[in-house]
Amino acid sequence: MKPIAYVERLNRFYQAQGFPPYNWTVNETAPITPLGKPLARCRVAMLTSGGVSCRNAPPFNPQARNDLRLDTVPSDTDSGFFAINDGYYNHSDADRDINCIFPIDRLRELASEGVIGEVAPNHYSGFMGRIYVRAAVVNEAAPALARKLKEEQVDAFLLVPA
Repeated sequence: MKPIAYVERLNRFYQAQGFPPYNWTVNETAPITPLGKPLARCRVAMLTSGGVSCRNAPPFNPQARNDLRLDTVPSDTDSGFFAINDGYYNHSDADRDINCIFPIDRLRELASEGVIGEVAPNHYSGFMGRIYVRAAVVNEAAPALARKLKEEQVDAFLLVPA
């Protein structure tokens, strides 16, 4: 079976919608840091980029470009209290079960089973695709999020893309 030309397909898809050609990031090295303690003692948080918002928050604009909005989601938020505001992928399964794109219940289960130490007080939703200002993400938004995670004493951070 031939591999899917994912980047090429995405380029064609977004250009057909009027977006400029995307300057893809190519990472030659990954700044992976090994955990300093066993996962069973780690505080874990997550980020989704799937346009997930709490029902009492303003919805994400599915047509937005360069939207660096980042919502803080309290980790005790009921999994039925979310909406998905993104028109660039089929989220019908996630509409039925938010855990497909924002595995909030699964993370709680891992904590209750002792697989992870605990769920962090907050999770995050944002950086919703079509961001052409990478420098703003790399130099401003991501470091600000990293500072929040450090303040919340998060040991492991899950990135759940759309």
